[in-house]
Amino acid sequence: MRPLRRLLTTLHTGLALARSGVLRIERPDHTIRALLLLKRWGPTPASGYAISAMRDPQRAAIHDDRGTISFRELHEQTNALAHSLRAAGVGEGDGIAILCRDHADFVKSSVAASKLGATVLLLNTSFAGPQIAEVCEREEPRVFIYDEEFTELCAAASQGRTAVIAWHDNPPPAGFTTIDALVEAGLREDLAPAADRGRVVILTSGTTGAPKGASRHQPRSLDPAASFFSRIPLRARGTTVISSPLFHSWGYGNFTLALALSSTLVLHRRFEPEQVLASIERYRADALVLVPVMLQRILELGPETIRHHDTRSLRIIAVSGSALPGELALRAMDTFGDVLYNLYGSTEVAWATIASPRQLRAAPGTAGTPPYGTRLRLFDEHGRELRRRGEPGRIFVHNEMVMDGYTTGDGKAVLEGLIATGDVGYVDRQGRLFVSGRDDEMIISGGENVFPREVEDLLANHPAIEDVAVIGVADKEFGERLRAFIVPEPGTEIDAEAVKAHVRDNLARFKVPRDVVFVEELPRTATGKVLKRLLDRGEAPSVQN
Repeated sequence: MRPLRRLLTTLHTGLALARSGVLRIERPDHTIRALLLLKRWGPTPASGYAISAMRDPQRAAIHDDRGTISFRELHEQTNALAHSLRAAGVGEGDGIAILCRDHADFVKSSVAASKLGATVLLLNTSFAGPQIAEVCEREEPRVFIYDEEFTELCAAASQGRTAVIAWHDNPPPAGFTTIDALVEAGLREDLAPAADRGRVVILTSGTTGAPKGASRHQPRSLDPAASFFSRIPLRARGTTVISSPLFHSWGYGNFTLALALSSTLVLHRRFEPEQVLASIERYRADALVLVPVMLQRILELGPETIRHHDTRSLRIIAVSGSALPGELALRAMDTFGDVLYNLYGSTEVAWATIASPRQLRAAPGTAGTPPYGTRLRLFDEHGRELRRRGEPGRIFVHNEMVMDGYTTGDGKAVLEGLIATGDVGYVDRQGRLFVSGRDDEMIISGGENVFPREVEDLLANHPAIEDVAVIGVADKEFGERLRAFIVPEPGTEIDAEAVKAHVRDNLARFKVPRDVVFVEELPRTATGKVLKRLLDRGEAPSVQN
């Protein structure tokens, strides 16, 4: 990095960390010890909990469905777990697969892996047994940590590996050990840092095929965290409810960012909308992290139920993981205040843009603007950069958090040092990004380019439609045509002609779906993305006649 750019980045990082409270006036010996820990371990989960244990040992690190654990307890227990895993043969660079719901054992496993310099492989709790086996055969983890409920699913994948049970409601089967047993057996003393700070492999959502592993080394500096905090104003020693799955890049990213802030995390194994509201009230949480479909489920509770819970402590509702419809953003802010932030990114690039409450009010549906240190450019199908505002193109991004590559050896398209997000969008006159849809979802109907996302956003605003997905299907006359899958709002009536008329009244005629299918629900991933390949194969659940 050029000297002037490095200086500006250092100043930006320092100011952002000071505003967030990461840098603070404290006892000189604490400051010196924190700096030494950061130098030894780098900005990793290992250093995060070690520093928090030194600064705020009795403060709650995690509240989960089983209870509360302090920063000191978590630091000591992850030391013990790391020592036990090392005794079981886990060394620097070895893989540890984790298939757990959101609870303290997930965090303990991740932090222990960081202390060993191991590679963490995060598995999706929605995967079927064959998918789990396929991924583990490809990634070759030495240890497999999973919740008791997944024992049968993991039977094939755990063959030849050390299997460790995390959350369990029953005694583990003969021959299995548990996180609790490993913690009990391990030494509490600190470990020496590994030469390699380890990697994290997060799997793509697999909405269009077999999931790939996006590998990413731990960040080299606090610059990315500072960039995030400058746009989503999380504050040190706050309390964050993370409802997004921790195995997903959005949930895991917020877990690691909370480490820099010494924030208390509130985790629940399963998402229950009213339980989230109750936790915000109980713990006076100032931040809530979730995906758009979860926000929608909370709003569906209705005003009376929502008002029953005191959520005035919330300063931030941060969403990502799938498209945020403009109508949903406005409803959320009308309900909870202007505290909504929308991050657009991907497993491969981490983040690309962030929309503030003010931007969402002014332009509902926007993905916002790039934070400091992130470059975003649009290119056409021939690789030429598009500079004219409003002109749609393929979205490319670069920042310090982009992946190293897929573990399969391939990667995303790269142009001039920027990596493709896989989406198409445009930038308006104010510099705000709008995402039109996936570049592989664009259809050509009668010679016209159509992105299903635009039709989905329009239909999502209809009062008689609860949920919607639009795909392209083959058509002999037009080449391709649109097919809309509609989940009606309970207690309302709407038919196919009304759906088509609504689109016809608001968009060009070639964007009107030729087919309308009514379903009881849409198939989604654990992070809320619609599994359109299942719709394309006619596998939508509970199709209505």
